[in-house]
Amino acid sequence: MDLSQQNSQVIEEFYTAFQAGDATKMGSLYAANATFEDPAFGQLQAAEAKAMWSMLVERSKGQLQIEFSNVIGTDKGGSAHWEAKYNFGKTGRKVHNKIDAIFEIKDGKITKHVDRFNFWKWSSMALGLPGMLLGFTPIIKNGVRKNVHQLLQKYMAKNNL
Repeated sequence: MDLSQQNSQVIEEFYTAFQAGDATKMGSLYAANATFEDPAFGQLQAAEAKAMWSMLVERSKGQLQIEFSNVIGTDKGGSAHWEAKYNFGKTGRKVHNKIDAIFEIKDGKITKHVDRFNFWKWSSMALGLPGMLLGFTPIIKNGVRKNVHQLLQKYMAKNNL
């Protein structure tokens, strides 16, 4: 198996674990010095990223649906498209987020994971009218980041992570 196939396999393992709600397996695929980034959480270090996946899986209470496709492995990492369907915790509103992920992988471990999605579309679904009217502004994005970071810090403290 060549490197691009191995990297494709790592990405598939990651999303298969996500579908199964296995945040421990997801976290085990990150390198100790990995970084994660997306429009909602901003940039996270490995421990924070692992805790984020655990928190998201736990808070979804089995209601999170994950589908992934277009997994492409390269010699340096790869990419995938994935979609998440869930009810947003604060509002209970239905969200169908479409995400494109880029990975850097070294020695079978994810060293960099970047998720890209349209924050305005997400905030419109998750937050309703305020997200629709202001989701493209720094006010909403910064507010969401502040809230998710507080949630993540509380989660990490509660679980000794």
